[in-house]
Amino acid sequence: MVAAQLSARELFRAAYENRYTWDANFPGYRANVTYSDGNQSWQGAVEVSADLKPSISGIEEPEVVKLIHGQLFEVAIHRVRRGFEDTHGKNEFEFGNSDNDGTVEILVNGKSAGDRYKVRDNEVVLVHRHIHGVVVTINTFSTHKSAEGYLSHRYDSVYHDPTTGEQKGDRSEFEDEYITVGGYQLLSARTIRSDSGTISFRFSDLELLS
Repeated sequence: MVAAQLSARELFRAAYENRYTWDANFPGYRANVTYSDGNQSWQGAVEVSADLKPSISGIEEPEVVKLIHGQLFEVAIHRVRRGFEDTHGKNEFEFGNSDNDGTVEILVNGKSAGDRYKVRDNEVVLVHRHIHGVVVTINTFSTHKSAEGYLSHRYDSVYHDPTTGEQKGDRSEFEDEYITVGGYQLLSARTIRSDSGTISFRFSDLELLS
């Protein structure tokens, strides 16, 4: 069993470093966007700069702009390449439970005590983190493979109050699609389903900034 050969820190670090990220030469990109809430759709243009700042043009509705900006920002944040020690150097790790399918739970002590993860096949398949005054739990059900690492394909997320455990908002189910542009993986579509309905973001004519 892999967990028996590696320490909890080594196992988690390997999966962490297997995530797909953009390198320091990432130039940013532009694309056309179509956002739909099931009843209406809006079309515009987006740009994510080399320093990963999104901007949206061609759409007047502030709430729609905010939604698109939020998704682009969330994607960009997950593409930032941060060293394991920079992110987790002050944490300690120990094994939790193991499942028959090879999933291994990693419990965190130290700076981020109370957080936990699950690792399977060198991928992080569960994230349970305290962040910005809430607890977010993300289960990953399938991934996209690339030579530079994996990206989440189908996953969900739910937020809870860290003190009471009360759920905050809907559980959301995500499905992401990526295409390769100039050697970089860029989001081409995201669908989000929840009790509130289904929304989708479609990105076309993606091209890197010069």
